[in-house]
Amino acid sequence: MLTSQAEQRAPGLSLASARGRWVLFATVLGSGIAFLDGTVVNVALPSISRDFHVGLADLQWTSTGYTLTLSAFLLLGGSLGDRYGRRRLFVVGVVWFTAASLVCGLAPSSPMLIAARALQGVGGALLTPASLAIIEATFRSDDRGAAIGAWSGLGGVFGAIGPLLGGFLVGAVSWRLVFFINLPIAAITVAVAARHVPETSQSGERGPLDIPGPVLAALGLGGVTYGLIEGSAMGWGSPAVLIAIAAGAALLGVFLVNERRQSDPLMPLDIFRVREFAGANAATFAIYGALGAVLFLVVIQLQQVLHYTPLQAGAALLPLTLLLLALSSRTGRLATRIGPRIPMTVGPLLAAAGMAMFARVGAGATYAGAVLPAAIVFGLGLVITVPALTTTAMGAVGAERAGIASAVNNDVARAASLVAVAVVPALAGISNAGSAINVSAFSSGFRTAMFICAGLCAAGGVISWALIRGPQAAAVSEQHNYSCPLTGPPASETAHPPAA
Repeated sequence: MLTSQAEQRAPGLSLASARGRWVLFATVLGSGIAFLDGTVVNVALPSISRDFHVGLADLQWTSTGYTLTLSAFLLLGGSLGDRYGRRRLFVVGVVWFTAASLVCGLAPSSPMLIAARALQGVGGALLTPASLAIIEATFRSDDRGAAIGAWSGLGGVFGAIGPLLGGFLVGAVSWRLVFFINLPIAAITVAVAARHVPETSQSGERGPLDIPGPVLAALGLGGVTYGLIEGSAMGWGSPAVLIAIAAGAALLGVFLVNERRQSDPLMPLDIFRVREFAGANAATFAIYGALGAVLFLVVIQLQQVLHYTPLQAGAALLPLTLLLLALSSRTGRLATRIGPRIPMTVGPLLAAAGMAMFARVGAGATYAGAVLPAAIVFGLGLVITVPALTTTAMGAVGAERAGIASAVNNDVARAASLVAVAVVPALAGISNAGSAINVSAFSSGFRTAMFICAGLCAAGGVISWALIRGPQAAAVSEQHNYSCPLTGPPASETAHPPAA
């Protein structure tokens, strides 16, 4: 049963109160397992390949299966929480995510693992927006910014320790522990949420729930992704590949038509008429597409070609994460003072230089001479870019639509990663045929892939210069905005769609 309207209005908890701290603890733990999963699985991919005797295509599906359903159902998750109770959807999402994690850990084959990863994505789409919406609806306004800052920062810690934890678990025991580690965290989360988190929902009448939207998005993205991943193995002229891509593109077109006709759409298309918002999302697609492909390919290159252990591979990119955690607030303040256009131009160009430097990471390369410099330059570029990008995406459409702006921008980032992980290896000539990774061919294509990613990221800077204008485009100094750069962009105060 939903709460009364009095309860539905923000209970106004203080962050300093015992109950306020318990609410924050539950939301951080719940979203933390999703953040952790976003960085920990990549380290396990080479071990999964060896255990199941599968090649690059299966590893791509292991990554994109999760991202596909997460991006398709993220907006629906926020809407369901608003309608039927945020705590309820949060708990359902945590339980769903954990059950799927258990199936992942027990999976006897690659197809079963991929299917379970897709189910994980649905759970993540339910719990992630609900966790932030609980904070928005529960804490009093004076404490809300600090609570969201703690949520974002501690979520970043989960993401930062993911590669190290994953590397240790894979090296010491098995890649299966990467998924089993979610079980005890989830049990604590559900227990705390049931006891301490108040139920809230959005009062007032809303239009019919947009169920066709996420279904069409999932099927459309799935068709395009299938064609892009399988094209290099089956042949780009294969009827199955051509039909999958054409059908996927057609379904995405139907999705746009559906969103235009819905009275309460999950993604209102008129929001893209705002020049700065459209520009910010175009830049997001380019930058986060490049980011997703780089993080996917670099960890495989380190383990397969440079023979790093899983733990060493997990630790190799730690400087990147530390830079993001340490400097994002400072560069965010800089972007507020000078406006977003320069940071959103210079940052992607610097990140692109770091990506190009990763092309030097080949057989015989040293960590200090090749990996570390690339990670530092790459990280500095992202540190400059992400806060300005966040501010622009949130501020371009006004505070009353900040929630939908955040949700859409997150979805664009995840869809970009999904597409890039599918298409960049093919463009680089890295074949996904065969039942194992061809180390020589992978290493040769890796260099090309890094240059492709560098070009894509640089394009994000060019788009920003062309479409983003002065400081007023992102002047939201009174609004608290935070980012989780490795798992998706803006985490806003209202990361769920408001009522139409």
